[in-house]
Amino acid sequence: MQNSGSDSTVPAPPEGIPSDSDPDTSVSKAAIYARTSDSKSAKQYSIDEQVRRCWERCQNQGWDVEFVFTDEGETGRNTERSGFQEMIEKAESGYFDVVVFWKLDRFCRSVIDLVNTKEQLGQYDVALQSVTEYIDTASPVGRFTFRNLASAAELESDLTSQRVQIGMHGMAKENRWPNSNPPLGYDLTDDQKLKVNEQEAQLVTQIFNMYLEYRSMPDVAQDLNERGIRTNQGNKWTQWAVKTVLTNEIYRGQYQLGDYEEYVEEYRILSDELFEAVTNTRYRFKHQKGTMDKSRKELKASKVLDEFKTAKEQKE
Repeated sequence: MQNSGSDSTVPAPPEGIPSDSDPDTSVSKAAIYARTSDSKSAKQYSIDEQVRRCWERCQNQGWDVEFVFTDEGETGRNTERSGFQEMIEKAESGYFDVVVFWKLDRFCRSVIDLVNTKEQLGQYDVALQSVTEYIDTASPVGRFTFRNLASAAELESDLTSQRVQIGMHGMAKENRWPNSNPPLGYDLTDDQKLKVNEQEAQLVTQIFNMYLEYRSMPDVAQDLNERGIRTNQGNKWTQWAVKTVLTNEIYRGQYQLGDYEEYVEEYRILSDELFEAVTNTRYRFKHQKGTMDKSRKELKASKVLDEFKTAKEQKE
């Protein structure tokens, strides 16, 4: 996938800021994240090109690439992307020290999402680095720049909250759904309320019971896909799509919008017992996280690249 309209020149960092010729020795293991949207713009780099540029940055810094995470044809307006969520999960387990991406809008389009993700990754001692902008939370100057972004994000959040607070509260008090995409198991009425879709509700119950049997979200997703069952958006199931169902308390009648929460009997699909059984099963390994030996998790760069190419060939 060539993109001849893109500028291949990587901008130099500001004067006094370390460049690729000054490797950062505070990290040694890296992950690469790349994303494309549905846009056909000639200025958008392909997945392959993004990965190549990020890989070059890692080589220049002397970092071993442990994982390559990609989301193809996915919006960057939120973080509900399978590759992005897998990256977060691997970061929590300590597989790498830094996430490298080509450009900020490939990673997150929302500054708030960027700040929240940085804070979450920071809890796992994982830094962020952009190839084209000076966003590098592994260095003092980069962290200073990021704090300025964080201040802008806080302002954005406050202003947005002020604009929507009254409207959202009114919508919540009427138990209305805030968008045109109801969760699996429901239809939208003309007045934006949820109405149980009996056929989809049976699938919701089935997914909860399947998880209790398999105790594995990927296995549940695989079973559903093998039987030709699709999500309510018409997509194949992934472990993240399964998790979205298993963690949605609307199925036990708990409606929540912003800081407003209310029990709505007509929204209930599942019993409390089934929902809690699945929740307890999901958290069975909660206290074991972070105890694995990091040395066991290290992968050779060639193996990571081979896996990336194999996954891409399978998609094609």
